[in-house]
Amino acid sequence: MTFELDDGVYVQDEQPVPHVTLIRFTRSAKRNALSNPMVLKLARLLADAQNDVDIRAAVITGDELAFSAGADLKNMRKGGVTAVGNDPKRVDAWRVIDKFSKPLIAAVNGYALGAGNELAMCCDFVVAGRNAQFGQPEVKTGGVPGDGGTQRLPCKVGSNLAAYMIMTGNPIDAETAYRVGYAVEICDPKDTVNRAIEIAAIIASRAPFAVRSAKACMAIAHTAPLDQGLAFERVSILRNHATADRAEGLAAFIEKREPHFTGE
Repeated sequence: MTFELDDGVYVQDEQPVPHVTLIRFTRSAKRNALSNPMVLKLARLLADAQNDVDIRAAVITGDELAFSAGADLKNMRKGGVTAVGNDPKRVDAWRVIDKFSKPLIAAVNGYALGAGNELAMCCDFVVAGRNAQFGQPEVKTGGVPGDGGTQRLPCKVGSNLAAYMIMTGNPIDAETAYRVGYAVEICDPKDTVNRAIEIAAIIASRAPFAVRSAKACMAIAHTAPLDQGLAFERVSILRNHATADRAEGLAAFIEKREPHFTGE
């Protein structure tokens, strides 16, 4: 996938520990508002991570005040319908983000609003700072969630709370997000990213094919009838059992040692 990127894209990546990539938004002056170029750059970095056999997990974060406060409303006003989200490149980019097959963790401090919350929901789970706020405020400016909010939020927080959040535009705090299962841990804001990296490193130490297979099975649970999901799971079990990592895992268990997984 090829995108033309502006020079001012505020998205950076690094590898803080083996097998884990960290992607960080650095547009602090705009509370990491997601411009189209930022979404495209994020998708490109995830596509690179998808194709890199050395990368086994990814973490997305912003800064201590904002994960992302949403879409860039000034650009949206200037750009009209295209800026709202009908740009095919932006649509394709969100598809790449959503289809990322490796574990994806959101480390959220401060605001995760609008497109920021929609991005967090594309991740497998959220590690939240105590100052985190999650919301879909679009109705406050006469809009509607446009990057998956109406479809994903009911699955993340339940239909009633999702309806309240979307219809009022009011956010929920980190404690509420944790209570309903959206956030899996709450940290001091200064520790959020490091904790997410620690969890990513734990996941990266597991058998990569098994982890990706389990993620794919869970994704099917949201879209397919139970019988189809169980059949998909059974096929995944059989494929996974034929891998070298499965043999290594069983041998390590019997020999009472730590396994060494290679991804094969």
